Amino acid sequence: MTCLRVMIPLLNVGYSSFPVNSIGDRDSDILAFLSQEEFTFFTFEGLKRRLGLHPETLSRILNRLEQEGIIKKTSEGYTVTQEIAHHLKLHAPYTSESNLSLLQTYLPSDISIPQLVSNLRGKWFGLLRWLGTAETRETITLKWITEDGDIQIDAKITESQLAIEAKFLHHANLNRALKAAYQLMAHIGKLCARTPMARHVAYFNDSTLRLMSA
Repeated sequence: MTCLRVMIPLLNVGYSSFPVNSIGDRDSDILAFLSQEEFTFFTFEGLKRRLGLHPETLSRILNRLEQEGIIKKTSEGYTVTQEIAHHLKLHAPYTSESNLSLLQTYLPSDISIPQLVSNLRGKWFGLLRWLGTAETRETITLKWITEDGDIQIDAKITESQLAIEAKFLHHANLNRALKAAYQLMAHIGKLCARTPMARHVAYFNDSTLRLMSA
C-alpha cells in the first residue's frame, strides 16, 4: 500500500500547533525570562546587559524569534506576541531572583501618572541603563539595569504609590543598589516638582471640553 504524505504550509497552521521544536534551548531561556519579568516592552541593550549575552548572539536569537512571530520590534523596543507565547511550551522555566525593597513612598495626588511614566521611560540615570516595562491593570513597573549588568532596579508605580526594588544578579552590593535607587528617586523628585506635571481635570460645558488644573 502506498502512503501519501501531505505537506501543510506553516501559514495555515494554528497557534496551538506552533512548531515548538524549532525553538532552541537558549531561545526558550530568553522567552522564559521575558515571561517571568512580564515584559510589555524591552530593549536590546538592556537585555544584553541583563542576560550577559554577546550582541551578535542576542541579535541572532531575537531575529529568529521575530521571524517566527514570537516577538515584535516596535519603536519602543521589542514586545512578546501574547497569542503565541500563551501556546508556546518552554523547555525549561527561568530561575528568577528575589527582589529587595529599597524605597517606598506616596506620590503627590496632583501628579499625572501617565506623564510621569512617559518622562521616565527609556531614560538613563547615573548607574542605570534602561531595560523595559511591565504593565498590569493596577501597576506599571519600569525596569533598569546597571551598566555592568550586576543589579536590576525596578520602579513599581500605582495610582498613589512608588516602590523601588533591587534584584541582585551576581553580587549583593547593597550600597551600589541604594545609590542607583537614590539617583532614580532624585530624578523622579525633580519631575514631581515641575508645575506642568500637575494632573488636569476635564469638564464639559455644553459641547466644549475644557481643562483646568486640579
